[in-house]
Amino acid sequence: MAKILHLDATDCSALPLIKKILAEGGLIGFPTDTFYGIGADPFNSEAVAKIFKIKNRPTGKPILVLVSSLQQLNLLTQKISPLAQTAIDAFWPGPLTLLFEALPDLPQALTGGTGKIGVRLPSHTFTQKLIDGIGHPLTASSANLSGGNNPETAQEVEQSLGSDLDLILDGGKTKGQQPSTVLDSTDSPPRIVREGAVPRAAIESVLNCVCT
Repeated sequence: MAKILHLDATDCSALPLIKKILAEGGLIGFPTDTFYGIGADPFNSEAVAKIFKIKNRPTGKPILVLVSSLQQLNLLTQKISPLAQTAIDAFWPGPLTLLFEALPDLPQALTGGTGKIGVRLPSHTFTQKLIDGIGHPLTASSANLSGGNNPETAQEVEQSLGSDLDLILDGGKTKGQQPSTVLDSTDSPPRIVREGAVPRAAIESVLNCVCT
């Protein structure tokens, strides 16, 4: 079973271990502002493939990536439309995932072969400092078997995926309730792919348009 480390937002002692695990293609469980996620180096094709395997996740379903800054976003896409920038200014950090045109060298499994990458900046101090410390974006597919309940605690992650992860970071219970809203900023008009924590009405008000 994966070791569970109990940490808070001020504890950086585990960063060397976390960076080593990720650099070697390993997987970690960690908290976000919605649920616990599976963290891997998104630029490592083998690590991304592991996520699909342990979750029994159907191929073709993209994997969300978290960033801690707009500078990290530029590692994933070079096309940020004015509409996307408006959404970023209004809702980041927070539970809004934006779809962008992905850079061509990203692992195809990450984008599900769509050519698009889902990215968000979480409103969770622990997660932001974790990604800052790692120094690059981090995958954040929910830490459960595909189709299962989204985990709100490290213990739930351990029960479902503990034998397949290299480390679980326990940052306490997450907010849970709803996953992030997913908005495709490459479509015109923009398309809400998944309803979630950010209401449709709030998005349409900020963007001054009707989303499909």
